[in-house]
Amino acid sequence: MPTLDTPREKTIALVLLAMTQFLIVVDASIVNVALPTIGRDLEFSQDNLSWVINAYTLFFGGFLLLGGRLADLLGRRRMFIGGLVLFSLASLAGGFATSDVVLIVARAFQGLGAAIIAPAALSIITTNWEEGSERNKALGVWGAVAGAGGAAGVLLGGILTEGLGWEWVLWVNVPIGLAVAFLAPRILPESRDEVEDRSFDIPGAVMVTVGLALLVYFIVDAESAGWSSFQTLAGIALALAFIATFLFIETKARKPLMPLSTFRLQTLRGANVVGLLVGMSLFSMFFLISLYLQQVLGFSALEAGLAYLPLSVVIILAAGIASQLVTRLGFKPVLITGMLLVASGLLWFTRISVDGSFAADMLGPSLLAAAGLGFSFVPVTIAAVTGTRPDQAGLASGLINTSQQVGGALGVAILASIASSVSGGINPQGRLAPEQLEKLTEGFQAAFAVGAGFAILGAITAALLISSKDSKEMAEAAQAGEPVVAAA
Repeated sequence: MPTLDTPREKTIALVLLAMTQFLIVVDASIVNVALPTIGRDLEFSQDNLSWVINAYTLFFGGFLLLGGRLADLLGRRRMFIGGLVLFSLASLAGGFATSDVVLIVARAFQGLGAAIIAPAALSIITTNWEEGSERNKALGVWGAVAGAGGAAGVLLGGILTEGLGWEWVLWVNVPIGLAVAFLAPRILPESRDEVEDRSFDIPGAVMVTVGLALLVYFIVDAESAGWSSFQTLAGIALALAFIATFLFIETKARKPLMPLSTFRLQTLRGANVVGLLVGMSLFSMFFLISLYLQQVLGFSALEAGLAYLPLSVVIILAAGIASQLVTRLGFKPVLITGMLLVASGLLWFTRISVDGSFAADMLGPSLLAAAGLGFSFVPVTIAAVTGTRPDQAGLASGLINTSQQVGGALGVAILASIASSVSGGINPQGRLAPEQLEKLTEGFQAAFAVGAGFAILGAITAALLISSKDSKEMAEAAQAGEPVVAAA
Protein backbone atom coordinates (compact mmCIF):
# COMPACT_ATOMS: atom_id res chain seq x y z
CA MET A 1 0.00 0.00 0.00
CA PRO A 2 1.65 3.28 -1.08
CA THR A 3 1.94 6.11 1.43
CA LEU A 4 2.48 9.87 1.26
CA ASP A 5 4.67 10.18 4.35
CA THR A 6 7.71 11.86 2.81
CA PRO A 7 8.10 15.09 0.80
CA ARG A 8 9.37 13.07 -2.17
CA GLU A 9 6.30 10.80 -2.19
CA LYS A 10 4.01 13.80 -1.98
CA THR A 11 5.83 15.58 -4.80
CA ILE A 12 5.50 12.59 -7.12
CA ALA A 13 1.82 12.19 -6.20
CA LEU A 14 1.15 15.89 -6.78
CA VAL A 15 2.77 15.76 -10.22
CA LEU A 16 0.49 12.84 -11.10
CA LEU A 17 -2.64 14.60 -9.84
CA ALA A 18 -1.73 17.92 -11.45
CA MET A 19 -1.08 16.16 -14.77
CA THR A 20 -4.58 14.75 -14.65
CA GLN A 21 -6.14 18.13 -13.82
CA PHE A 22 -4.22 19.64 -16.73
CA LEU A 23 -5.66 16.95 -19.02
CA ILE A 24 -9.23 17.68 -17.92
CA VAL A 25 -8.97 21.45 -18.25
CA VAL A 26 -7.14 21.26 -21.57
CA ASP A 27 -9.88 19.04 -22.97
CA ALA A 28 -12.49 21.71 -22.32
CA SER A 29 -10.69 24.12 -24.69
CA ILE A 30 -8.50 22.04 -27.01
CA VAL A 31 -11.39 21.18 -29.32
CA ASN A 32 -12.32 24.84 -29.92
CA VAL A 33 -9.81 25.55 -32.67
CA ALA A 34 -10.52 22.18 -34.34
CA LEU A 35 -14.26 22.85 -34.73
CA PRO A 36 -14.17 24.19 -38.33
CA THR A 37 -12.18 21.14 -39.48
CA ILE A 38 -14.43 18.74 -37.56
CA GLY A 39 -17.50 20.40 -39.06
CA ARG A 40 -16.21 19.87 -42.60
CA ASP A 41 -15.02 16.28 -42.09
CA LEU A 42 -18.11 14.99 -40.28
CA GLU A 43 -20.61 17.23 -42.09
CA PHE A 44 -21.95 18.92 -38.98
CA SER A 45 -24.70 21.49 -39.29
CA GLN A 46 -23.72 24.89 -37.87
CA ASP A 47 -26.26 24.50 -35.03
CA ASN A 48 -25.00 21.06 -33.99
CA LEU A 49 -21.30 21.94 -34.10
CA SER A 50 -21.46 23.79 -30.77
CA TRP A 51 -22.55 20.54 -29.10
CA VAL A 52 -19.04 19.16 -29.51
CA ILE A 53 -18.21 21.63 -26.71
CA ASN A 54 -21.56 21.65 -24.94
CA ALA A 55 -21.85 17.86 -24.53
CA TYR A 56 -18.61 17.85 -22.53
CA THR A 57 -19.71 20.83 -20.42
CA LEU A 58 -23.17 19.37 -19.82
CA PHE A 59 -21.99 16.03 -18.43
CA PHE A 60 -19.00 17.52 -16.60
CA GLY A 61 -21.13 20.08 -14.78
CA GLY A 62 -24.08 17.75 -14.24
CA PHE A 63 -22.23 14.85 -12.63
CA LEU A 64 -19.56 16.64 -10.55
CA LEU A 65 -21.46 16.58 -7.27
CA LEU A 66 -22.29 12.90 -7.67
CA GLY A 67 -18.67 12.17 -8.58
CA GLY A 68 -17.43 13.87 -5.43
CA ARG A 69 -19.74 11.88 -3.17
CA LEU A 70 -18.89 8.58 -4.90
CA ALA A 71 -15.21 9.32 -4.21
CA ASP A 72 -15.94 9.80 -0.50
CA LEU A 73 -17.99 6.60 -0.21
CA LEU A 74 -16.37 4.16 -2.65
CA GLY A 75 -12.74 5.25 -2.50
CA ARG A 76 -11.01 8.32 -3.91
CA ARG A 77 -8.21 6.48 -5.71
CA ARG A 78 -10.64 3.87 -7.08
CA MET A 79 -12.93 6.51 -8.58
CA PHE A 80 -9.92 8.50 -9.83
CA ILE A 81 -8.67 5.48 -11.78
CA GLY A 82 -12.14 4.53 -13.03
CA GLY A 83 -12.75 8.06 -14.27
CA LEU A 84 -9.39 8.09 -16.08
CA VAL A 85 -10.15 4.83 -17.89
CA LEU A 86 -13.59 6.09 -18.95
CA PHE A 87 -12.14 9.43 -20.07
CA SER A 88 -9.39 7.73 -22.09
CA LEU A 89 -11.73 5.25 -23.83
CA ALA A 90 -14.19 8.03 -24.68
CA SER A 91 -11.31 10.07 -26.16
CA LEU A 92 -10.27 7.08 -28.27
CA ALA A 93 -13.83 6.56 -29.53
CA GLY A 94 -14.22 10.26 -30.30
CA GLY A 95 -11.14 10.29 -32.50
CA PHE A 96 -12.52 7.37 -34.52
CA ALA A 97 -15.97 8.99 -34.88
CA THR A 98 -17.39 8.93 -38.39
CA SER A 99 -20.56 10.90 -37.67
CA ASP A 100 -21.64 13.90 -35.65
CA VAL A 101 -23.78 11.79 -33.30
CA VAL A 102 -20.91 9.44 -32.39
CA LEU A 103 -18.55 12.34 -31.64
CA ILE A 104 -21.11 14.16 -29.47
CA VAL A 105 -21.81 10.97 -27.47
CA ALA A 106 -18.07 10.38 -27.02
CA ARG A 107 -17.63 13.95 -25.77
CA ALA A 108 -20.47 13.41 -23.28
CA PHE A 109 -18.70 10.35 -21.86
CA GLN A 110 -15.47 12.35 -21.69
CA GLY A 111 -17.34 14.89 -19.56
CA LEU A 112 -18.67 12.10 -17.34
CA GLY A 113 -15.14 10.75 -16.85
CA ALA A 114 -13.88 14.25 -16.02
CA ALA A 115 -16.70 14.71 -13.48
CA ILE A 116 -15.47 11.59 -11.67
CA ILE A 117 -11.77 12.46 -11.89
CA ALA A 118 -11.78 16.13 -10.84
CA PRO A 119 -13.37 15.91 -7.35
CA ALA A 120 -11.57 12.63 -6.61
CA ALA A 121 -8.18 14.17 -7.41
CA LEU A 122 -8.86 17.37 -5.45
CA SER A 123 -10.13 15.42 -2.43
CA ILE A 124 -6.97 13.25 -2.49
CA ILE A 125 -5.00 16.49 -2.01
CA THR A 126 -7.40 17.70 0.67
CA THR A 127 -7.12 14.50 2.71
CA ASN A 128 -3.37 13.83 2.30
CA TRP A 129 -1.81 17.31 2.52
CA GLU A 130 -2.08 18.95 5.93
CA GLU A 131 -4.30 22.00 6.07
CA GLY A 132 -2.22 25.14 6.10
CA SER A 133 1.05 25.94 4.34
CA GLU A 134 1.56 22.43 2.94
CA ARG A 135 -1.90 22.22 1.40
CA ASN A 136 -1.75 25.82 0.18
CA LYS A 137 1.43 25.05 -1.79
CA ALA A 138 -0.15 21.92 -3.27
CA LEU A 139 -3.29 23.83 -4.24
CA GLY A 140 -1.06 26.56 -5.69
CA VAL A 141 0.35 23.97 -8.09
CA TRP A 142 -3.20 22.71 -8.72
CA GLY A 143 -4.42 26.24 -9.46
CA ALA A 144 -1.49 27.00 -11.75
CA VAL A 145 -2.09 23.86 -13.77
CA ALA A 146 -5.85 24.39 -13.93
CA GLY A 147 -5.50 28.02 -14.98
CA ALA A 148 -2.79 27.40 -17.56
CA GLY A 149 -4.65 24.38 -18.96
CA GLY A 150 -7.37 26.54 -20.49
CA ALA A 151 -4.82 28.63 -22.36
CA ALA A 152 -2.59 25.67 -23.27
CA GLY A 153 -5.58 23.83 -24.74
CA VAL A 154 -5.98 26.47 -27.43
CA LEU A 155 -2.27 26.27 -28.32
CA LEU A 156 -2.19 22.46 -28.39
CA GLY A 157 -5.43 22.37 -30.36
CA GLY A 158 -3.94 24.59 -33.06
CA ILE A 159 -0.69 22.61 -33.29
CA LEU A 160 -2.37 19.19 -33.40
CA THR A 161 -5.16 20.20 -35.80
CA GLU A 162 -2.82 21.79 -38.33
CA GLY A 163 -0.02 19.24 -37.91
CA LEU A 164 -1.71 15.86 -37.46
CA GLY A 165 -5.47 16.28 -37.88
CA TRP A 166 -8.40 17.02 -35.58
CA GLU A 167 -8.56 13.42 -34.32
CA TRP A 168 -5.36 13.98 -32.36
CA VAL A 169 -6.93 16.62 -30.10
CA LEU A 170 -8.82 13.61 -28.67
CA TRP A 171 -6.28 10.83 -29.11
CA VAL A 172 -3.58 12.77 -27.23
CA ASN A 173 -5.56 12.05 -24.04
CA VAL A 174 -5.39 8.27 -24.40
CA PRO A 175 -1.71 7.44 -23.64
CA ILE A 176 -1.53 10.09 -20.89
CA GLY A 177 -4.77 9.00 -19.23
CA LEU A 178 -3.97 5.29 -19.30
CA ALA A 179 -0.41 5.89 -18.09
CA VAL A 180 -1.68 7.87 -15.06
CA ALA A 181 -4.31 5.16 -14.36
CA PHE A 182 -1.52 2.55 -14.43
CA LEU A 183 0.74 4.55 -12.08
CA ALA A 184 -1.97 5.65 -9.63
CA PRO A 185 -2.15 2.39 -7.57
CA ARG A 186 1.62 2.48 -7.19
CA ILE A 187 1.79 6.13 -6.05
CA LEU A 188 -1.52 7.13 -4.45
CA PRO A 189 -2.93 5.68 -1.21
CA GLU A 190 -6.60 4.71 -1.04
CA SER A 191 -8.93 6.64 1.26
CA ARG A 192 -12.64 6.92 1.79
CA ASP A 193 -15.27 7.85 4.34
CA GLU A 194 -14.91 5.06 6.93
CA VAL A 195 -18.49 4.44 8.06
CA GLU A 196 -20.26 1.17 8.69
CA ASP A 197 -23.41 2.18 6.83
CA ARG A 198 -22.38 2.60 3.20
CA SER A 199 -25.89 3.11 1.86
CA PHE A 200 -26.24 5.62 -0.96
CA ASP A 201 -28.80 8.37 -1.42
CA ILE A 202 -30.10 7.23 -4.84
CA PRO A 203 -33.14 9.60 -5.03
CA GLY A 204 -30.96 12.57 -4.09
CA ALA A 205 -28.29 11.57 -6.60
CA VAL A 206 -30.84 11.31 -9.40
CA MET A 207 -32.50 14.65 -8.57
CA VAL A 208 -29.31 16.72 -8.29
CA THR A 209 -27.66 15.14 -11.34
CA VAL A 210 -30.72 15.62 -13.55
CA GLY A 211 -31.25 19.13 -12.15
CA LEU A 212 -27.66 20.27 -12.76
CA ALA A 213 -27.52 18.62 -16.20
CA LEU A 214 -30.78 20.33 -17.25
CA LEU A 215 -29.58 23.66 -15.87
CA VAL A 216 -26.32 23.50 -17.85
CA TYR A 217 -28.21 22.30 -20.96
CA PHE A 218 -30.71 25.15 -21.02
CA ILE A 219 -28.01 27.69 -20.18
CA VAL A 220 -25.77 26.69 -23.09
CA ASP A 221 -28.78 26.34 -25.43
CA ALA A 222 -30.12 29.79 -24.52
CA GLU A 223 -27.89 31.52 -27.06
CA SER A 224 -29.71 29.81 -29.94
CA ALA A 225 -33.17 29.45 -28.37
CA GLY A 226 -33.22 32.95 -26.86
CA TRP A 227 -32.99 33.91 -23.18
CA SER A 228 -36.63 35.03 -23.04
CA SER A 229 -38.02 32.07 -25.01
CA PHE A 230 -40.51 29.71 -23.42
CA GLN A 231 -38.07 26.82 -23.95
CA THR A 232 -35.29 28.51 -21.97
CA LEU A 233 -37.44 29.88 -19.15
CA ALA A 234 -39.44 26.67 -18.72
CA GLY A 235 -36.31 24.55 -18.93
CA ILE A 236 -34.46 26.53 -16.27
CA ALA A 237 -37.57 26.46 -14.06
CA LEU A 238 -37.73 22.67 -14.46
CA ALA A 239 -34.02 22.36 -13.55
CA LEU A 240 -34.52 24.49 -10.45
CA ALA A 241 -37.52 22.34 -9.48
CA PHE A 242 -35.33 19.22 -9.60
CA ILE A 243 -32.66 20.95 -7.48
CA ALA A 244 -35.29 22.13 -4.97
CA THR A 245 -36.62 18.56 -4.76
CA PHE A 246 -33.07 17.37 -4.13
CA LEU A 247 -32.68 19.83 -1.24
CA PHE A 248 -35.97 18.62 0.26
CA ILE A 249 -34.84 14.99 -0.03
CA GLU A 250 -31.57 15.85 1.72
CA THR A 251 -33.49 17.09 4.77
CA LYS A 252 -35.21 13.69 5.08
CA ALA A 253 -32.58 11.19 3.89
CA ARG A 254 -30.93 8.93 6.47
CA LYS A 255 -27.56 9.18 4.65
CA PRO A 256 -27.88 12.26 2.43
CA LEU A 257 -25.71 12.72 -0.64
CA MET A 258 -25.03 16.29 0.47
CA PRO A 259 -25.59 16.87 4.20
CA LEU A 260 -27.01 20.38 4.39
CA SER A 261 -25.03 20.86 7.61
CA THR A 262 -22.04 21.33 5.31
CA PHE A 263 -23.42 24.76 4.42
CA ARG A 264 -23.17 25.90 8.01
CA LEU A 265 -19.58 26.76 7.08
CA GLN A 266 -19.82 30.41 6.08
CA THR A 267 -16.58 30.33 4.11
CA LEU A 268 -17.65 27.27 2.11
CA ARG A 269 -20.90 29.01 1.18
CA GLY A 270 -19.14 32.22 0.19
CA ALA A 271 -16.37 30.44 -1.74
CA ASN A 272 -18.89 28.61 -3.91
CA VAL A 273 -20.76 31.80 -4.79
CA VAL A 274 -17.46 33.46 -5.70
CA GLY A 275 -16.44 30.29 -7.60
CA LEU A 276 -19.57 30.69 -9.73
CA LEU A 277 -18.59 34.28 -10.58
CA VAL A 278 -14.95 33.28 -11.24
CA GLY A 279 -16.25 30.81 -13.84
CA MET A 280 -18.62 33.39 -15.36
CA SER A 281 -15.87 35.96 -15.86
CA LEU A 282 -12.86 33.81 -16.79
CA PHE A 283 -14.26 31.02 -18.98
CA SER A 284 -15.89 33.65 -21.18
CA MET A 285 -12.62 35.59 -21.37
CA PHE A 286 -10.86 32.70 -23.11
CA PHE A 287 -13.85 32.27 -25.42
CA LEU A 288 -13.95 35.94 -26.44
CA ILE A 289 -10.17 36.31 -26.89
CA SER A 290 -10.12 33.35 -29.30
CA LEU A 291 -12.96 34.78 -31.39
CA TYR A 292 -11.47 38.29 -31.56
CA LEU A 293 -8.04 37.02 -32.59
CA GLN A 294 -9.37 34.81 -35.37
CA GLN A 295 -12.48 36.64 -36.59
CA VAL A 296 -11.29 40.26 -36.36
CA LEU A 297 -7.48 40.20 -36.39
CA GLY A 298 -7.39 37.27 -38.84
CA PHE A 299 -5.13 34.96 -36.82
CA SER A 300 -4.87 31.31 -37.83
CA ALA A 301 -5.71 28.62 -35.28
CA LEU A 302 -1.99 28.10 -34.59
CA GLU A 303 -1.28 31.84 -34.28
CA ALA A 304 -4.20 32.24 -31.87
CA GLY A 305 -2.81 29.38 -29.80
CA LEU A 306 0.67 30.93 -29.67
CA ALA A 307 -0.89 34.19 -28.50
CA TYR A 308 -1.88 32.40 -25.29
CA LEU A 309 1.71 31.56 -24.31
CA PRO A 310 2.43 34.76 -22.31
CA LEU A 311 -0.92 34.40 -20.55
CA SER A 312 -0.13 30.79 -19.57
CA VAL A 313 3.26 31.73 -18.10
CA VAL A 314 1.77 34.53 -15.99
CA ILE A 315 -1.00 32.27 -14.67
CA ILE A 316 1.58 29.74 -13.46
CA LEU A 317 3.73 32.43 -11.80
CA ALA A 318 0.72 34.17 -10.22
CA ALA A 319 -0.69 30.93 -8.81
CA GLY A 320 2.64 30.16 -7.14
CA ILE A 321 2.80 33.63 -5.61
CA ALA A 322 -0.85 33.41 -4.54
CA SER A 323 -0.31 30.17 -2.61
CA GLN A 324 2.45 31.85 -0.59
CA LEU A 325 0.39 35.00 0.00
CA VAL A 326 -2.57 32.94 1.22
CA THR A 327 -0.32 31.42 3.89
CA ARG A 328 0.90 34.88 4.96
CA LEU A 329 -2.26 36.99 4.55
CA GLY A 330 -5.17 34.55 4.38
CA PHE A 331 -7.30 33.59 1.39
CA LYS A 332 -9.79 36.50 1.58
CA PRO A 333 -7.55 39.49 0.71
CA VAL A 334 -5.76 37.51 -2.01
CA LEU A 335 -9.08 36.46 -3.56
CA ILE A 336 -10.47 40.01 -3.53
CA THR A 337 -7.24 41.28 -5.15
CA GLY A 338 -7.45 38.57 -7.80
CA MET A 339 -11.04 39.39 -8.75
CA LEU A 340 -10.19 43.09 -9.01
CA LEU A 341 -7.23 42.27 -11.28
CA VAL A 342 -9.52 40.17 -13.48
CA ALA A 343 -12.04 43.02 -13.62
CA SER A 344 -9.27 45.49 -14.58
CA GLY A 345 -8.03 43.19 -17.35
CA LEU A 346 -11.51 42.71 -18.78
CA LEU A 347 -12.22 46.46 -18.67
CA TRP A 348 -8.94 47.02 -20.55
CA PHE A 349 -10.15 44.50 -23.16
CA THR A 350 -13.11 46.82 -23.91
CA ARG A 351 -10.60 49.08 -25.71
CA ILE A 352 -9.88 46.51 -28.46
CA SER A 353 -10.21 47.93 -31.98
CA VAL A 354 -11.03 46.58 -35.41
CA ASP A 355 -7.59 47.56 -36.76
CA GLY A 356 -5.72 46.59 -33.60
CA SER A 357 -2.80 44.25 -33.02
CA PHE A 358 -1.87 41.61 -30.50
CA ALA A 359 0.84 43.75 -28.90
CA ALA A 360 -1.30 46.88 -28.66
CA ASP A 361 -4.72 45.43 -27.84
CA MET A 362 -4.27 42.00 -26.30
CA LEU A 363 -0.94 41.53 -24.53
CA GLY A 364 -1.36 44.00 -21.64
CA PRO A 365 -4.93 43.12 -20.61
CA SER A 366 -4.35 39.39 -21.05
CA LEU A 367 -1.34 39.49 -18.69
CA LEU A 368 -3.30 41.50 -16.11
CA ALA A 369 -6.27 39.12 -16.29
CA ALA A 370 -3.92 36.13 -16.12
CA ALA A 371 -2.41 37.44 -12.89
CA GLY A 372 -5.94 37.86 -11.58
CA LEU A 373 -6.81 34.30 -12.54
CA GLY A 374 -3.89 32.92 -10.54
CA PHE A 375 -4.78 35.15 -7.60
CA SER A 376 -8.44 34.05 -7.76
CA PHE A 377 -8.40 30.35 -8.54
CA VAL A 378 -5.98 29.34 -5.81
CA PRO A 379 -7.57 31.14 -2.83
CA VAL A 380 -11.16 30.30 -3.82
CA THR A 381 -10.22 26.60 -3.95
CA ILE A 382 -8.44 26.79 -0.58
CA ALA A 383 -11.40 28.64 0.94
CA ALA A 384 -13.85 26.07 -0.40
CA VAL A 385 -12.14 23.15 1.38
CA THR A 386 -10.90 24.94 4.51
CA GLY A 387 -12.28 23.45 7.71
CA THR A 388 -14.14 20.56 6.04
CA ARG A 389 -13.92 17.11 7.63
CA PRO A 390 -11.96 14.41 5.75
CA ASP A 391 -15.19 12.48 5.06
CA GLN A 392 -16.56 15.60 3.28
CA ALA A 393 -13.49 16.20 1.12
CA GLY A 394 -15.03 14.78 -2.05
CA LEU A 395 -18.27 16.67 -1.50
CA ALA A 396 -16.49 20.01 -0.93
CA SER A 397 -14.28 19.38 -3.99
CA GLY A 398 -17.30 18.49 -6.11
CA LEU A 399 -19.14 21.61 -4.96
CA ILE A 400 -16.41 24.10 -5.92
CA ASN A 401 -15.84 22.33 -9.26
CA THR A 402 -19.58 22.42 -9.93
CA SER A 403 -19.81 26.13 -9.07
CA GLN A 404 -16.99 27.00 -11.47
CA GLN A 405 -18.24 24.74 -14.27
CA VAL A 406 -21.85 25.95 -14.10
CA GLY A 407 -20.54 29.52 -13.83
CA GLY A 408 -18.43 28.97 -16.94
CA ALA A 409 -21.37 27.64 -18.94
CA LEU A 410 -23.58 30.51 -17.77
CA GLY A 411 -20.94 33.16 -18.46
CA VAL A 412 -20.13 31.94 -21.98
CA ALA A 413 -23.84 31.69 -22.86
CA ILE A 414 -24.63 35.20 -21.55
CA LEU A 415 -21.62 36.92 -23.08
CA ALA A 416 -21.95 35.14 -26.43
CA SER A 417 -25.57 36.26 -26.52
CA ILE A 418 -24.58 39.86 -25.69
CA ALA A 419 -21.83 39.90 -28.33
CA SER A 420 -24.21 38.52 -30.95
CA SER A 421 -26.98 40.97 -30.03
CA VAL A 422 -24.73 44.06 -30.14
CA SER A 423 -23.09 42.99 -33.41
CA GLY A 424 -26.47 42.40 -35.05
CA GLY A 425 -26.03 38.65 -35.39
CA ILE A 426 -23.27 38.86 -38.01
CA ASN A 427 -22.17 35.44 -39.26
CA PRO A 428 -18.34 35.70 -39.16
CA GLN A 429 -17.74 33.30 -42.04
CA GLY A 430 -15.74 34.33 -45.08
CA ARG A 431 -14.56 37.88 -45.79
CA LEU A 432 -16.38 40.59 -43.84
CA ALA A 433 -16.81 44.22 -44.86
CA PRO A 434 -15.11 46.88 -42.68
CA GLU A 435 -18.44 47.98 -41.16
CA GLN A 436 -19.23 44.33 -40.27
CA LEU A 437 -15.87 43.93 -38.55
CA GLU A 438 -16.60 47.13 -36.63
CA LYS A 439 -19.94 45.76 -35.40
CA LEU A 440 -18.32 42.44 -34.50
CA THR A 441 -15.69 44.26 -32.43
CA GLU A 442 -18.38 46.34 -30.70
CA GLY A 443 -20.09 43.10 -29.70
CA PHE A 444 -16.88 41.77 -28.14
CA GLN A 445 -16.32 45.09 -26.32
CA ALA A 446 -19.80 44.91 -24.76
CA ALA A 447 -19.28 41.30 -23.73
CA PHE A 448 -15.93 42.08 -22.07
CA ALA A 449 -17.60 44.93 -20.14
CA VAL A 450 -20.26 42.59 -18.75
CA GLY A 451 -17.56 40.02 -17.91
CA ALA A 452 -15.77 42.74 -15.92
CA GLY A 453 -19.04 43.32 -14.07
CA PHE A 454 -19.13 39.65 -13.05
CA ALA A 455 -15.56 39.94 -11.70
CA ILE A 456 -16.39 43.11 -9.72
CA LEU A 457 -19.43 41.34 -8.27
CA GLY A 458 -17.10 38.46 -7.34
CA ALA A 459 -14.81 40.83 -5.42
CA ILE A 460 -17.79 42.34 -3.56
CA THR A 461 -19.17 38.88 -2.81
CA ALA A 462 -15.81 37.71 -1.45
CA ALA A 463 -15.64 40.76 0.80
CA LEU A 464 -19.15 40.22 2.17
CA LEU A 465 -19.66 36.44 2.27
CA ILE A 466 -16.26 34.96 3.10
CA SER A 467 -15.32 34.98 6.78
CA SER A 468 -12.40 37.25 7.63
CA LYS A 469 -12.02 35.27 10.86
CA ASP A 470 -11.63 31.96 8.98
CA SER A 471 -9.16 33.57 6.59
CA LYS A 472 -7.03 35.01 9.39
CA GLU A 473 -7.11 31.82 11.48
CA MET A 474 -6.10 29.73 8.45
CA ALA A 475 -3.09 32.01 7.82
CA GLU A 476 -2.03 31.96 11.49
CA ALA A 477 -2.37 28.17 11.70
CA ALA A 478 -0.51 27.72 8.40
CA GLN A 479 2.40 29.79 9.67
CA ALA A 480 2.40 27.80 12.90
CA GLY A 481 2.16 24.49 11.03
CA GLU A 482 -1.20 23.58 12.55
CA PRO A 483 -4.51 22.60 10.91
CA VAL A 484 -7.51 24.88 11.38
CA VAL A 485 -11.19 24.12 11.63
CA ALA A 486 -13.37 26.83 10.15
CA ALA A 487 -16.11 28.24 12.27
CA ALA A 488 -19.68 27.27 11.41
